[in-house]
Amino acid sequence: MAVAVPGAASAGTVAGPLGGAWSMGEPSAGPAGQVATAVARGASVRALRARAIRRERRSKARAVNPLAERPLYVEPGGAARAQARAWRGSRPSDAELIDAIAEQPHSLWLGDWRYDVRAEAAKRVAAGRNAGAVPVIVAYNAPNRDCGQHSSGGASSADEYRRWIDGLADGIGAAPAVVVLEPDALAGLDCLSAAQRDERVRLLTEAVDRLSHLPATAVYIDAGNPGWVSAATMARRLRAVGVAGARGFAVNVSGFETTERAAAFGRAISRRTGGAHFVIDTSRNGLGPMPGQWCNPPGRALGERPGTQTGDPAIDAFLWIKRPGESDGTCNGGPPAGTWWSDYALGLAQRATAP
Repeated sequence: MAVAVPGAASAGTVAGPLGGAWSMGEPSAGPAGQVATAVARGASVRALRARAIRRERRSKARAVNPLAERPLYVEPGGAARAQARAWRGSRPSDAELIDAIAEQPHSLWLGDWRYDVRAEAAKRVAAGRNAGAVPVIVAYNAPNRDCGQHSSGGASSADEYRRWIDGLADGIGAAPAVVVLEPDALAGLDCLSAAQRDERVRLLTEAVDRLSHLPATAVYIDAGNPGWVSAATMARRLRAVGVAGARGFAVNVSGFETTERAAAFGRAISRRTGGAHFVIDTSRNGLGPMPGQWCNPPGRALGERPGTQTGDPAIDAFLWIKRPGESDGTCNGGPPAGTWWSDYALGLAQRATAP
Protein backbone atom coordinates (compact mmCIF):
# COMPACT_ATOMS: atom_id res chain seq x y z
CA MET A 1 0.00 0.00 0.00
CA ALA A 2 1.28 3.45 -0.88
CA VAL A 3 2.16 5.91 1.90
CA ALA A 4 2.87 9.62 1.80
CA VAL A 5 6.25 10.54 0.30
CA PRO A 6 7.75 13.95 -0.51
CA GLY A 7 6.07 15.37 -3.56
CA ALA A 8 3.38 12.67 -3.66
CA ALA A 9 0.75 14.53 -1.64
CA SER A 10 0.29 17.84 0.07
CA ALA A 11 1.05 18.41 3.74
CA GLY A 12 -2.61 17.91 4.62
CA THR A 13 -3.05 14.59 2.80
CA VAL A 14 -1.90 10.99 2.88
CA ALA A 15 -1.57 8.89 -0.25
CA GLY A 16 -4.55 6.61 -0.85
CA PRO A 17 -4.34 2.92 -1.72
CA LEU A 18 -5.02 3.55 -5.40
CA GLY A 19 -2.58 6.41 -5.80
CA GLY A 20 -4.95 9.22 -4.81
CA ALA A 21 -4.56 11.50 -1.81
CA TRP A 22 -6.93 11.47 1.15
CA SER A 23 -7.30 14.65 3.19
CA MET A 24 -6.06 14.51 6.76
CA GLY A 25 -7.13 18.07 7.65
CA GLU A 26 -5.06 21.21 7.88
CA PRO A 27 -1.53 20.79 9.30
CA SER A 28 -1.09 22.23 12.78
CA ALA A 29 1.59 24.77 13.54
CA GLY A 30 4.38 24.10 16.00
CA PRO A 31 6.14 20.88 17.06
CA ALA A 32 3.21 19.56 19.11
CA GLY A 33 0.82 20.02 16.20
CA GLN A 34 3.25 18.36 13.79
CA VAL A 35 3.60 15.35 16.09
CA ALA A 36 -0.17 15.07 16.43
CA THR A 37 -0.61 15.24 12.67
CA ALA A 38 2.06 12.59 12.13
CA VAL A 39 0.44 10.30 14.67
CA ALA A 40 -2.96 10.75 13.03
CA ARG A 41 -1.52 10.03 9.61
CA GLY A 42 0.24 6.93 10.90
CA ALA A 43 -2.94 5.66 12.53
CA SER A 44 -4.88 6.24 9.32
CA VAL A 45 -2.33 4.35 7.24
CA ARG A 46 -2.30 1.47 9.71
CA ALA A 47 -6.09 1.32 9.63
CA LEU A 48 -6.05 1.24 5.83
CA ARG A 49 -3.47 -1.52 5.82
CA ALA A 50 -5.50 -3.53 8.34
CA ARG A 51 -8.62 -3.21 6.19
CA ALA A 52 -6.68 -4.26 3.11
CA ILE A 53 -5.33 -7.30 4.95
CA ARG A 54 -8.82 -8.27 6.07
CA ARG A 55 -10.13 -7.92 2.52
CA GLU A 56 -7.31 -10.09 1.22
CA ARG A 57 -7.93 -12.75 3.87
CA ARG A 58 -11.64 -12.77 3.12
CA SER A 59 -10.99 -13.08 -0.59
CA LYS A 60 -8.63 -16.01 0.00
CA ALA A 61 -11.06 -17.72 2.38
CA ARG A 62 -13.89 -17.51 -0.13
CA ALA A 63 -11.61 -18.88 -2.86
CA VAL A 64 -10.65 -22.01 -0.88
CA ASN A 65 -12.54 -25.00 -2.28
CA PRO A 66 -10.82 -28.34 -1.61
CA LEU A 67 -13.71 -30.15 -3.27
CA ALA A 68 -12.63 -28.77 -6.63
CA GLU A 69 -9.60 -31.05 -6.61
CA ARG A 70 -10.47 -34.07 -4.44
CA PRO A 71 -13.44 -36.39 -3.89
CA LEU A 72 -15.40 -36.57 -0.68
CA TYR A 73 -14.08 -38.90 2.00
CA VAL A 74 -15.92 -42.21 2.54
CA GLU A 75 -15.29 -43.72 5.95
CA PRO A 76 -14.48 -47.45 6.06
CA GLY A 77 -16.53 -48.09 9.20
CA GLY A 78 -19.61 -46.64 10.82
CA ALA A 79 -22.98 -47.90 12.02
CA ALA A 80 -24.39 -48.42 8.53
CA ARG A 81 -21.54 -50.74 7.52
CA ALA A 82 -21.88 -52.65 10.77
CA GLN A 83 -25.61 -53.05 10.18
CA ALA A 84 -25.11 -54.28 6.62
CA ARG A 85 -22.60 -56.86 7.82
CA ALA A 86 -24.97 -58.04 10.56
CA TRP A 87 -27.80 -58.54 8.05
CA ARG A 88 -25.72 -59.99 5.22
CA GLY A 89 -26.52 -63.60 6.00
CA SER A 90 -30.07 -63.41 7.36
CA ARG A 91 -31.46 -60.41 5.47
CA PRO A 92 -29.34 -60.00 2.33
CA SER A 93 -31.76 -57.71 0.46
CA ASP A 94 -32.00 -55.36 3.43
CA ALA A 95 -28.22 -55.47 3.84
CA GLU A 96 -27.88 -54.36 0.23
CA LEU A 97 -30.17 -51.41 0.87
CA ILE A 98 -28.15 -50.36 3.92
CA ASP A 99 -25.03 -50.61 1.74
CA ALA A 100 -26.53 -47.74 -0.28
CA ILE A 101 -26.08 -45.61 2.84
CA ALA A 102 -22.74 -47.03 4.02
CA GLU A 103 -20.98 -46.57 0.69
CA GLN A 104 -21.61 -42.82 0.53
CA PRO A 105 -19.52 -40.06 2.12
CA HIS A 106 -20.93 -38.86 5.44
CA SER A 107 -19.89 -36.05 7.73
CA LEU A 108 -18.25 -36.40 11.13
CA TRP A 109 -20.13 -34.52 13.84
CA LEU A 110 -18.03 -33.13 16.67
CA GLY A 111 -19.46 -31.67 19.86
CA ASP A 112 -19.42 -31.97 23.63
CA TRP A 113 -19.75 -35.77 23.43
CA ARG A 114 -16.26 -35.93 21.87
CA TYR A 115 -13.81 -35.22 24.65
CA ASP A 116 -10.71 -34.51 22.56
CA VAL A 117 -11.83 -32.50 19.57
CA ARG A 118 -8.27 -31.90 18.41
CA ALA A 119 -7.48 -35.61 18.28
CA GLU A 120 -10.79 -36.48 16.58
CA ALA A 121 -10.32 -33.83 13.92
CA ALA A 122 -6.68 -34.78 13.34
CA LYS A 123 -7.64 -38.44 12.95
CA ARG A 124 -10.32 -37.65 10.38
CA VAL A 125 -8.22 -35.32 8.24
CA ALA A 126 -5.33 -37.80 8.33
CA ALA A 127 -7.67 -40.51 7.04
CA GLY A 128 -8.83 -38.13 4.34
CA ARG A 129 -5.29 -37.34 3.27
CA ASN A 130 -4.39 -41.01 3.13
CA ALA A 131 -7.39 -41.62 0.88
CA GLY A 132 -6.73 -38.54 -1.26
CA ALA A 133 -10.14 -37.22 -0.25
CA VAL A 134 -11.80 -34.38 1.67
CA PRO A 135 -13.62 -35.05 4.95
CA VAL A 136 -16.67 -33.08 6.02
CA ILE A 137 -16.67 -32.09 9.70
CA VAL A 138 -19.65 -30.57 11.49
CA ALA A 139 -18.83 -28.27 14.41
CA TYR A 140 -21.78 -28.53 16.80
CA ASN A 141 -20.88 -27.21 20.21
CA ALA A 142 -22.20 -23.65 20.59
CA PRO A 143 -23.38 -22.72 24.08
CA ASN A 144 -27.16 -23.15 24.54
CA ARG A 145 -27.24 -25.50 21.57
CA ASP A 146 -30.66 -26.44 20.17
CA CYS A 147 -32.48 -24.27 22.72
CA GLY A 148 -32.99 -27.15 25.15
CA GLN A 149 -34.58 -29.48 22.59
CA HIS A 150 -33.51 -32.99 21.52
CA SER A 151 -29.89 -32.02 20.77
CA SER A 152 -29.42 -29.63 23.67
CA GLY A 153 -25.99 -29.11 25.20
CA GLY A 154 -22.89 -27.42 23.90
CA ALA A 155 -19.98 -25.66 25.56
CA SER A 156 -20.66 -24.43 29.08
CA SER A 157 -19.21 -20.97 28.48
CA ALA A 158 -17.90 -18.64 25.81
CA ASP A 159 -14.30 -19.27 26.83
CA GLU A 160 -14.80 -23.02 26.72
CA TYR A 161 -16.19 -22.69 23.20
CA ARG A 162 -13.24 -20.59 22.09
CA ARG A 163 -10.86 -23.27 23.39
CA TRP A 164 -12.90 -25.92 21.63
CA ILE A 165 -12.75 -24.08 18.30
CA ASP A 166 -9.00 -23.65 18.77
CA GLY A 167 -8.70 -27.40 19.29
CA LEU A 168 -10.73 -28.11 16.16
CA ALA A 169 -8.58 -25.72 14.12
CA ASP A 170 -5.36 -27.20 15.49
CA GLY A 171 -6.55 -30.70 14.68
CA ILE A 172 -7.35 -29.80 11.06
CA GLY A 173 -4.20 -27.78 10.50
CA ALA A 174 -3.16 -27.52 6.86
CA ALA A 175 -5.12 -30.57 5.70
CA PRO A 176 -7.96 -30.23 3.17
CA ALA A 177 -11.32 -30.19 4.95
CA VAL A 178 -14.87 -28.89 4.83
CA VAL A 179 -16.35 -27.52 8.05
CA VAL A 180 -20.09 -27.00 8.43
CA LEU A 181 -20.32 -24.53 11.29
CA GLU A 182 -22.98 -24.86 13.99
CA PRO A 183 -26.25 -26.21 12.58
CA ASP A 184 -29.28 -24.24 13.83
CA ALA A 185 -27.14 -21.61 15.59
CA LEU A 186 -28.28 -18.68 13.42
CA ALA A 187 -31.73 -19.95 12.52
CA GLY A 188 -32.40 -20.54 16.22
CA LEU A 189 -31.30 -17.13 17.50
CA ASP A 190 -34.84 -16.10 18.38
CA CYS A 191 -35.08 -18.57 21.26
CA LEU A 192 -32.19 -16.86 23.07
CA SER A 193 -32.12 -13.83 25.32
CA ALA A 194 -30.63 -10.61 23.96
CA ALA A 195 -27.38 -11.24 25.84
CA GLN A 196 -27.19 -14.81 24.58
CA ARG A 197 -27.83 -13.68 21.01
CA ASP A 198 -25.00 -11.15 21.22
CA GLU A 199 -22.67 -13.78 22.64
CA ARG A 200 -23.53 -16.29 19.94
CA VAL A 201 -22.92 -13.78 17.16
CA ARG A 202 -19.53 -12.91 18.68
CA LEU A 203 -18.56 -16.55 19.07
CA LEU A 204 -19.59 -17.48 15.54
CA THR A 205 -17.72 -14.47 14.17
CA GLU A 206 -14.59 -15.57 15.99
CA ALA A 207 -15.05 -19.18 14.87
CA VAL A 208 -15.42 -18.15 11.22
CA ASP A 209 -12.26 -16.09 11.47
CA ARG A 210 -10.29 -18.84 13.22
CA LEU A 211 -11.29 -21.66 10.89
CA SER A 212 -11.13 -19.62 7.69
CA HIS A 213 -7.49 -18.84 8.40
CA LEU A 214 -6.68 -22.53 7.85
CA PRO A 215 -5.09 -22.80 4.39
CA ALA A 216 -7.15 -25.66 2.94
CA THR A 217 -10.42 -25.51 4.90
CA ALA A 218 -13.69 -24.40 3.35
CA VAL A 219 -16.08 -23.06 6.00
CA TYR A 220 -19.83 -23.16 5.41
CA ILE A 221 -21.92 -21.44 8.10
CA ASP A 222 -25.25 -23.13 8.69
CA ALA A 223 -28.15 -21.12 7.30
CA GLY A 224 -31.16 -23.20 8.29
CA ASN A 225 -33.85 -24.03 5.74
CA PRO A 226 -36.61 -22.16 3.87
CA GLY A 227 -39.29 -23.40 6.23
CA TRP A 228 -37.64 -21.74 9.23
CA VAL A 229 -36.40 -18.22 8.44
CA SER A 230 -36.57 -15.96 5.42
CA ALA A 231 -33.63 -15.57 3.04
CA ALA A 232 -33.42 -11.85 3.87
CA THR A 233 -33.24 -12.51 7.62
CA MET A 234 -30.69 -15.28 7.24
CA ALA A 235 -28.53 -13.17 4.94
CA ARG A 236 -28.42 -10.41 7.56
CA ARG A 237 -27.39 -12.91 10.21
CA LEU A 238 -24.73 -14.44 7.99
CA ARG A 239 -23.28 -11.04 7.21
CA ALA A 240 -23.20 -10.27 10.94
CA VAL A 241 -20.98 -13.30 11.65
CA GLY A 242 -18.61 -12.68 8.77
CA VAL A 243 -19.76 -14.85 5.88
CA ALA A 244 -17.64 -12.59 3.68
CA GLY A 245 -14.64 -14.29 5.29
CA ALA A 246 -15.89 -17.84 4.70
CA ARG A 247 -16.42 -19.99 1.63
CA GLY A 248 -20.15 -19.66 2.19
CA PHE A 249 -23.05 -21.34 3.95
CA ALA A 250 -24.98 -24.60 4.24
CA VAL A 251 -28.73 -25.11 3.84
CA ASN A 252 -31.15 -27.87 4.81
CA VAL A 253 -28.80 -29.45 7.35
CA SER A 254 -30.67 -32.38 8.93
CA GLY A 255 -33.72 -31.14 7.03
CA PHE A 256 -36.10 -32.61 4.49
CA GLU A 257 -36.71 -29.73 2.07
CA THR A 258 -36.47 -30.71 -1.58
CA THR A 259 -33.25 -29.93 -3.37
CA GLU A 260 -35.11 -27.56 -5.68
CA ARG A 261 -36.54 -25.49 -2.83
CA ALA A 262 -33.29 -25.57 -0.85
CA ALA A 263 -31.38 -24.39 -3.92
CA ALA A 264 -33.78 -21.48 -4.47
CA PHE A 265 -33.40 -20.50 -0.81
CA GLY A 266 -29.62 -20.70 -1.11
CA ARG A 267 -29.55 -18.57 -4.26
CA ALA A 268 -31.68 -15.90 -2.58
CA ILE A 269 -29.21 -15.79 0.32
CA SER A 270 -26.20 -15.83 -2.00
CA ARG A 271 -27.47 -12.76 -3.85
CA ARG A 272 -27.62 -10.94 -0.52
CA THR A 273 -24.18 -12.05 0.68
CA GLY A 274 -21.92 -11.03 -2.16
CA GLY A 275 -22.20 -14.26 -4.11
CA ALA A 276 -21.31 -16.64 -1.26
CA HIS A 277 -21.23 -20.28 -2.33
CA PHE A 278 -23.29 -22.91 -0.56
CA VAL A 279 -23.83 -26.64 -0.02
CA ILE A 280 -27.11 -28.52 0.40
CA ASP A 281 -27.80 -31.44 2.71
CA THR A 282 -29.63 -33.99 0.56
CA SER A 283 -29.33 -36.91 2.97
CA ARG A 284 -33.06 -37.36 3.64
CA ASN A 285 -34.90 -35.07 1.25
CA GLY A 286 -35.85 -37.56 -1.46
CA LEU A 287 -39.57 -37.14 -0.83
CA GLY A 288 -39.46 -33.66 0.67
CA PRO A 289 -40.77 -32.66 4.10
CA MET A 290 -43.81 -33.84 5.98
CA PRO A 291 -45.87 -30.77 6.95
CA GLY A 292 -45.60 -29.97 10.62
CA GLN A 293 -42.96 -32.59 11.39
CA TRP A 294 -39.19 -32.22 11.47
CA CYS A 295 -38.19 -34.88 14.03
CA ASN A 296 -37.99 -38.38 12.52
CA PRO A 297 -40.97 -37.83 10.21
CA PRO A 298 -42.20 -41.13 8.78
CA GLY A 299 -42.21 -42.03 5.12
CA ARG A 300 -39.10 -40.06 4.09
CA ALA A 301 -36.39 -41.15 1.65
CA LEU A 302 -32.71 -40.73 0.86
CA GLY A 303 -32.00 -37.81 -1.44
CA GLU A 304 -29.45 -37.17 -4.14
CA ARG A 305 -26.12 -38.79 -3.53
CA PRO A 306 -23.25 -36.62 -2.34
CA GLY A 307 -21.10 -35.02 -5.01
CA THR A 308 -19.95 -31.82 -6.63
CA GLN A 309 -21.84 -32.13 -9.92
CA THR A 310 -24.68 -29.82 -8.94
CA GLY A 311 -25.43 -28.02 -12.19
CA ASP A 312 -25.08 -24.64 -10.51
CA PRO A 313 -21.75 -22.86 -9.99
CA ALA A 314 -23.03 -21.32 -6.75
CA ILE A 315 -23.71 -24.75 -5.24
CA ASP A 316 -20.40 -26.37 -4.35
CA ALA A 317 -21.81 -29.75 -3.42
CA PHE A 318 -24.69 -31.92 -2.38
CA LEU A 319 -23.66 -33.47 0.93
CA TRP A 320 -25.02 -36.00 3.37
CA ILE A 321 -24.38 -33.80 6.38
CA LYS A 322 -26.96 -35.51 8.55
CA ARG A 323 -25.92 -39.15 8.75
CA PRO A 324 -28.91 -41.07 7.31
CA GLY A 325 -30.26 -43.52 9.85
CA GLU A 326 -29.26 -41.54 12.91
CA SER A 327 -32.22 -40.35 14.96
CA ASP A 328 -33.31 -36.74 15.35
CA GLY A 329 -34.35 -37.46 18.93
CA THR A 330 -36.90 -39.26 21.07
CA CYS A 331 -39.86 -38.52 18.84
CA ASN A 332 -41.95 -40.66 16.49
CA GLY A 333 -40.55 -43.74 18.18
CA GLY A 334 -36.91 -42.79 17.73
CA PRO A 335 -33.98 -43.29 20.11
CA PRO A 336 -31.96 -40.33 21.47
CA ALA A 337 -30.55 -37.86 18.94
CA GLY A 338 -27.57 -39.16 17.00
CA THR A 339 -28.28 -42.83 17.77
CA TRP A 340 -28.33 -45.30 14.89
CA TRP A 341 -31.88 -46.47 14.13
CA SER A 342 -31.84 -49.40 11.70
CA ASP A 343 -35.57 -49.42 10.93
CA TYR A 344 -35.59 -45.74 9.99
CA ALA A 345 -32.44 -46.15 7.92
CA LEU A 346 -33.97 -49.08 6.06
CA GLY A 347 -37.11 -47.09 5.30
CA LEU A 348 -35.07 -44.19 3.91
CA ALA A 349 -33.23 -46.58 1.58
CA GLN A 350 -36.36 -48.50 0.54
CA ARG A 351 -38.14 -45.33 -0.56
CA ALA A 352 -35.14 -43.75 -2.30
CA THR A 353 -35.54 -43.06 -6.02
CA ALA A 354 -31.91 -42.15 -6.70
CA PRO A 355 -30.04 -44.89 -8.58
